[in-house]
Amino acid sequence: MKAIAILFMVEVHTAAILPPEGISVGHPAAFVAAAFGGMAAPLFVTVSGWGMHRGAKKRFADGLASRAWVDWVLPRVLVLTACQILVNILLAAERGGRFEWHTPGVLTLLALAAIVAPLIARLRVENLIGLFAIFAITPLLVGDLNGSDLSWFERVDAAGASEWFQRLLVNGTYPVLPWFALSTLGAILAESEENQRLRLGIIQMGGFVLLASIILSVRNGTAWALTEGDAVLTFFPASVFFVFITTMFVFIAHEVLLLNAQRGFINLSFIEASGRLTLTIYVLHFAVLGLAASYMMGQPRLAVIPAFTITFAHTLAWIPLANLHQKHCPNFSLEALLRRLSN
Repeated sequence: MKAIAILFMVEVHTAAILPPEGISVGHPAAFVAAAFGGMAAPLFVTVSGWGMHRGAKKRFADGLASRAWVDWVLPRVLVLTACQILVNILLAAERGGRFEWHTPGVLTLLALAAIVAPLIARLRVENLIGLFAIFAITPLLVGDLNGSDLSWFERVDAAGASEWFQRLLVNGTYPVLPWFALSTLGAILAESEENQRLRLGIIQMGGFVLLASIILSVRNGTAWALTEGDAVLTFFPASVFFVFITTMFVFIAHEVLLLNAQRGFINLSFIEASGRLTLTIYVLHFAVLGLAASYMMGQPRLAVIPAFTITFAHTLAWIPLANLHQKHCPNFSLEALLRRLSN
């Protein structure tokens, strides 16, 4: 699932930098892109939370020793924060990109998740579900602080420390509230690997929420899902319905992949290397997109076929590159750096 998550992230980011000409919100191609986009970040945050939970549980099995905490947490916080700044610079707004150098993002979210991972690792699954629910409903609690009226470039900028912490915690691209819910979901997934009944129960719960969201959309005459704006499901900011419904789809994806692994319908071993390089690919693909964004400044949008061809070619290219990397230089990556710093 880690490989699929990072490939989805590459696809949606590429589509955002190279949007085709003449595609409206109602176009089938826009629907496909939105489906990938809506699942990319939840999958990425969930599988990252899953990996951190497993790592923290193993490291802190004998207790929360302060030295072990520093040795495990500090490298992750420093590397993830540094990578976030690097990503922001690679796709800087002044060069046709999307970020300011100081923009909090998904990697700063994961850095904060790493700080609390040793504590999360000691909770029972029932406590984790309760914690997930609290984070998931926070959009209802923060109200107008969620930044629903912010434009994209207001959302990625901050005039001073106070606004920066607001972006980090409640109204940035991936604020702690409610995105910690998806990180916690990764811990729930790790704890429920032998409990299919719990996983199916979560899927059923998501199904009820999905049905309720559709009824609400029809009754109120509002859009069901939009990236931002007046809709039941929104990504910026992430709505309560968005969190619960993407949770359902994350668990459905897990069940499908688990069934495939058990039955051997499709051999997906060729993408496994990508899953071992999620952070490395995440950073490097922004270097490619930064060049593309700079080149496209002042240029007309691409036609549909060239835009989609480039988008999917860029996405799929990371599969053979990851396999070549694992064959020839597996110890040269950000993941390997983290392992060395943590030992």
